[in-house]
Amino acid sequence: MPELRRDPIIGRWVIIAAERGKRPYDFIIEKDKTKGGFCPLCPGNEAITPPEVLAYGRPNHAPNGPGWKLRVVPNKFPALIIEGELDKRGEGIYDKMNGIGAHEVIIETPNHSETLATMPTDQLSMVFHAYKDRIIDLTRDERFKYIIVFKNYGRSAGASLEHSHSQLIALPIVPQIIQEELDGCLRYFDYKERCVFCDIIRQEQQQNLRIIEENEEFITLSPFAPRSPFEMWVLPKRHQSRFTSVDDWQLANLSELFSSTMKRLSKALPNVPYNFMLHTAPIRDSKLEHYHWHIELMPKLSTAAGFEWGTGFHINTVPPEEAAKILREQSL
Repeated sequence: MPELRRDPIIGRWVIIAAERGKRPYDFIIEKDKTKGGFCPLCPGNEAITPPEVLAYGRPNHAPNGPGWKLRVVPNKFPALIIEGELDKRGEGIYDKMNGIGAHEVIIETPNHSETLATMPTDQLSMVFHAYKDRIIDLTRDERFKYIIVFKNYGRSAGASLEHSHSQLIALPIVPQIIQEELDGCLRYFDYKERCVFCDIIRQEQQQNLRIIEENEEFITLSPFAPRSPFEMWVLPKRHQSRFTSVDDWQLANLSELFSSTMKRLSKALPNVPYNFMLHTAPIRDSKLEHYHWHIELMPKLSTAAGFEWGTGFHINTVPPEEAAKILREQSL
């Protein structure tokens, strides 16, 4: 029988349609056709991108040239622009402001064919270091209230370039989804005086039904009420509301666990498109007792249609307990 499950953080309900359940091989995942030819993100093409704002691994070379291990550049076609003032204003009942923000591309590796599942852990650690460094730098701009880091992998997940990269957007407002998380976490904290994410980690460790893997500092799990098949969350075990609070030891642990998690996903669902989003506290908030930063990873295995758009419900054909078991069983 189908189940309705409620997310304990924001109260979102999902439908787990177990009788329509699918194994990984039941999903038809067509491999993206390799475009080949010119890639603006590859070494030697640095002049094609806007001037870099961060680079690692180029100690004896001039900026915006080869020799790098990771680069961060402004997006050539940004969703928001950094120049100008917000100029908040209203038109009757409608509010608007100028599209001020920052939109950057993190070029994760000089190797065109490398992915998060295949790159060495020290390279992946560099990626997470870049996220931290760019968030800290952009936090100095008083116009910004929130910074989101995300990755689109595969054409159907929104990636327009094959070369491995992620993106960062600094926003002048806190996104609605993040605000819903903050509000839900605060309601839980006001009632129980505990962080809901910390309680989720404790319960998942006790039940051991949805844990995919863990190490000293981090845990990967299938959430109780996942929106899509094989959705995963990666969370720090110690309570932290800001991603920028992580130290080098934690980043090393995060890289090891995330690398292993991506390998499991790649083996269970080869070529699967996915999105991941880094959810962290708004940059103007002090340390929050009720909020816990985390990464949400969503394989692109389902499509929202009329029911989903009309109700806000998500239908998931793979129970999270089954998904976690399949991912745990992948040999690395």
